[in-house]
Amino acid sequence: MTNAVNALAIALQQAVKADAVLVAQLGTDGVTDRALRPQRFPALVLSTVEARDYSTGESEGTEILLVLEAWSAKSRREAEELVADVRRVAEGLSDGLSGFRLVNFSHRRTISRRDVKAGLFVAEARFRAVVE
Repeated sequence: MTNAVNALAIALQQAVKADAVLVAQLGTDGVTDRALRPQRFPALVLSTVEARDYSTGESEGTEILLVLEAWSAKSRREAEELVADVRRVAEGLSDGLSGFRLVNFSHRRTISRRDVKAGLFVAEARFRAVVE
């Protein structure tokens, strides 16, 4: 299961880095799974990842639930626009999964809020993927 998660994370990172709009906003960092401080904003962070066995009698499979956080020092709108751009580039993920087949990748919901402690805005986008 972990390899499927890593393959999905790498494919998502590559898709973000290949998009001119996202590179202009984020720089070459793309998506990170490391601590935010110190970091320039806006930023995309791969947050919570949950992997479940989704195997059938015929093939092995993994259901992956992931949360991608879009952080902005500027506005909630900027964070939400980052999520929209990620959703756009994620449409081409099926071709980029090394060693696995992406059966489904779908956006489930986005919640945006102001993080008072950090003084930043964050949009938390939840995605579901099924990988074989």
